[in-house]
Amino acid sequence: MKKSQFLWGAILLLVAGAAAPARAGDAPPAATSEPAASSATATADPGAGPAGRVGVFGVFEQYPFQAYAGYTFVNFHEVPGTTGYMNGFNMSVVYYPMSQRFGGDGEMLAVFGTLKPFNSHLVTALGGLRCRFGVTRRAEWWIHGLAGESNLLPQTPYGKQSAFTYEAGAGFDLTPGKGHLAYRVQLDALGSRFFGTYQINPKVSAGIVVKF
Repeated sequence: MKKSQFLWGAILLLVAGAAAPARAGDAPPAATSEPAASSATATADPGAGPAGRVGVFGVFEQYPFQAYAGYTFVNFHEVPGTTGYMNGFNMSVVYYPMSQRFGGDGEMLAVFGTLKPFNSHLVTALGGLRCRFGVTRRAEWWIHGLAGESNLLPQTPYGKQSAFTYEAGAGFDLTPGKGHLAYRVQLDALGSRFFGTYQINPKVSAGIVVKF
């Protein structure tokens, strides 16, 4: 009887000893669950990795006002068969409400030259609309249309000194850095009606833009 009790006791001790390592072996997976959770949290962190920086480099400041001044050349077709080459300057101010695509455009032009047999100058004031597109940090394309009045001095034998004038054209602005300055080139058709005839005058201008 004592032998059987001793045998059963030994068996119970062996079973208990075998079960203890098994339970201890289950512990490592539980210990590794925290790093896995930390890894998942790190992956979901918006500030970690490229996903947290999406859109940052596509954002750049736009200014509502643009003031321009530059050299201007006009090939002025006074009357059929009489053409004058005129040089001078061109100034404009554009306002884009809320820095949007469309804006108000105001322009003043003063050019000087010889309309045979006189030394003449043409002064023009215009107002209209401008639309810009393809806007990036460094480049901007735009088109515009304006209307106003021109004065041609001195008085000529052909007729009145003032006439209705319109302008349509396009331009390109290049911003070399992150500042407020840009370089502009523009090409326009300057239309007028002096002396009972229509003039379509090619106009080219290049200069500096200040954005603010």
